[in-house]
Amino acid sequence: RGFSKITRDITDRRNAEAALRTAREEAENASRAKSEFLSRMSHELRTPLNSILGFAQLLEMDPGTPAQQAQVRHILRAGRHLLGLINEVLDIARIESGRLALSPEPLALRPLLQEVSLLLSPQADSADIRLHLPDDLAPALCVLADRQRLVQVLLNLLSNAIKYNHPGGYVDVQVEADANTVTLSVIDNGPGIAAEDLGRLFTPFERLGAASEVEGTGLGLALSKSLLEQMDGSLSVRSTPGEGCTFSLTLPRAQVHAALLPAPAPATAPTASPLAAPEQPLRVLCIEDNLSSLALIETLLSRWPQVQVISAMQGQLGLDLAWQHGPEVILLDLDLPDLSGQEVLERLRQKPSSRETPVLLITADASAGTQRSLLAAGATAVLSKPLHVPTFLATLRQHLDVARTLPPEPDHEQP
Repeated sequence: RGFSKITRDITDRRNAEAALRTAREEAENASRAKSEFLSRMSHELRTPLNSILGFAQLLEMDPGTPAQQAQVRHILRAGRHLLGLINEVLDIARIESGRLALSPEPLALRPLLQEVSLLLSPQADSADIRLHLPDDLAPALCVLADRQRLVQVLLNLLSNAIKYNHPGGYVDVQVEADANTVTLSVIDNGPGIAAEDLGRLFTPFERLGAASEVEGTGLGLALSKSLLEQMDGSLSVRSTPGEGCTFSLTLPRAQVHAALLPAPAPATAPTASPLAAPEQPLRVLCIEDNLSSLALIETLLSRWPQVQVISAMQGQLGLDLAWQHGPEVILLDLDLPDLSGQEVLERLRQKPSSRETPVLLITADASAGTQRSLLAAGATAVLSKPLHVPTFLATLRQHLDVARTLPPEPDHEQP
């Protein structure tokens, strides 16, 4: 009888362990499927927007009648609004699935706030809102945060403060710091929020009865709070109806000597100037399987008559053309039908003739983790879809200029 009880106990334990293994495998499979779904949705949603916003930017660069220019601005505004909604929904889903990768680093606040001010000044001017961000911060005042995500949070808070304010109002940013934390407060004199509504403010999709003509999903504040908490920070709000709101975000302070901080990036996007005429055509290989995206790039580069575009819609064909023609620059899409863009990149870097060729990788996956892995794999630069046309042209031009000054490397391998 005792032996039977021991046997039964062992069997029960093994069954319990097997059930736990099965449950763990099912959870891992579900998490992996969700991650793959998010990646696919990012590609499927952002790729068509690449053509919509890309061709609209191209039209904006060409002279047209005032009515045509106004129509183009409507397209761009609607497209960028849709892109913002897509990004918010995907970010919330990534946070919920634990798939949002962050890269905290010491960030100097002064250049960061200058950049944000430049980005939001047009919105504030058009709404007749006085926007003031401090420009006298100590150069060494730093926070520990993911740069892309902190800019995203600041843009969301300040854009909301402008959007929900009244003409003639103001939006101010104040900064306070102690030994361990830095607090940025976004202060406005808008209509404010009732006390009974403050508890619902950070609930996803909650807009608190915002007017229907005010665009938004109600995701921005919930996303901002989640992002700050992921960076060991916090977001709080206080408000008096009829007097305005104060949103305060707190982040860990980073102690960095000013001399060790990187030089600030240019506050404005570079513009593409004409290329000097070379003795021979500059060859750009574009490996892209989406016809509309390919047509956009070919149309953009047709503005430079000295550039010859070679196109491939499959990864293997792109590799063959790269080794056959030796282009000065390769534009490579990450999502291809036969090989992944990363596989193509790795093969290019393995062959001496293409090892040093600039490869600008274009992807609809805008996550920081993807960009880091692609740069580590050998990409010269990573550009996100939808393309920002001036930045794309300036980046390409930079590498074409470099390519023209360097002699081609001989290929010692047999074809």
